[in-house]
Amino acid sequence: MAMRGAQLGSVALLTVALTGMAGAADLRAPVRPRAYVPAFSWTGCYLGGYVGGAWKESDTTFTDRGNALFGAYSGGITAPRREGAHSWDVGLDSSFLGGGTVGCNWQPIATPLVLGIEGEVGYLRLQGSNFDPLVSPVLTVAALRGTPDVLGSAKLGDWYGMVTGRLGYAWGQALIYIKGGAAFVRVNASVVDQCNTVAAGCGNWLIATSDSKTITTATLGGGLEWALPYNLSIKAEYMFIGLGDHNETLTTCGTAITPAGGPVGGGPFCFNHDFGGIHTAKVGLNYRFGPSARAY
Repeated sequence: MAMRGAQLGSVALLTVALTGMAGAADLRAPVRPRAYVPAFSWTGCYLGGYVGGAWKESDTTFTDRGNALFGAYSGGITAPRREGAHSWDVGLDSSFLGGGTVGCNWQPIATPLVLGIEGEVGYLRLQGSNFDPLVSPVLTVAALRGTPDVLGSAKLGDWYGMVTGRLGYAWGQALIYIKGGAAFVRVNASVVDQCNTVAAGCGNWLIATSDSKTITTATLGGGLEWALPYNLSIKAEYMFIGLGDHNETLTTCGTAITPAGGPVGGGPFCFNHDFGGIHTAKVGLNYRFGPSARAY
């Protein structure tokens, strides 16, 4: 009986020990599941600004078309009708570029594609001037007067705008994209001759004509954007604004004045101005709204 009692006591002690261990195990902190971190999304709208540069694709070409009696204004009355229509080039300086953007992106769930639309308004000024050298198989400026005095001036700007669509491919916070759409650019051109003193080597007439208008044309380019904390993103972008297809973009006409102060016969003299395209490159900073802001 004594041994059986000892055995029962041992079993009781073992049971108590195991029960205590199980209770201690129950007191440990529960295992919590990992917090869900949403995948980064480019979906949302944004505001931004940028700086960069703009430069010409080609010189602006001025064409002296003359009028009903004279083949060219620069031919003057010294040799009427001998000089036909001719052209000369006006080079444009490069320009600072700066402005702002507003846009929205949409990235479908579980896809790397990003679709967007963007508006851009900024400043650029490409401008230059050059005298008509009047070099042709028929006459030269030296044969007529000796001193170039017909000054052509051209300017692109001071403002421009774009409305474009964007198509991008994202790797998390990195986005590479192309974009294209419509561009709006102000163009200006003028032709001025302020000297009719033949003794000074000038031509016989005076003229002043100018015009400006806003052109709607196409633009195409692309860039790379990288998302940063605090809802920010940085980008580098190149865009081409195509003006080259607008042959005779601007036509200016003006009445020439003789030394006596009367109008030259044959009606107004007209000049065509053919503007080349514009290259632009910029870096920018955007502030993003919407779901993309919760990716950090």
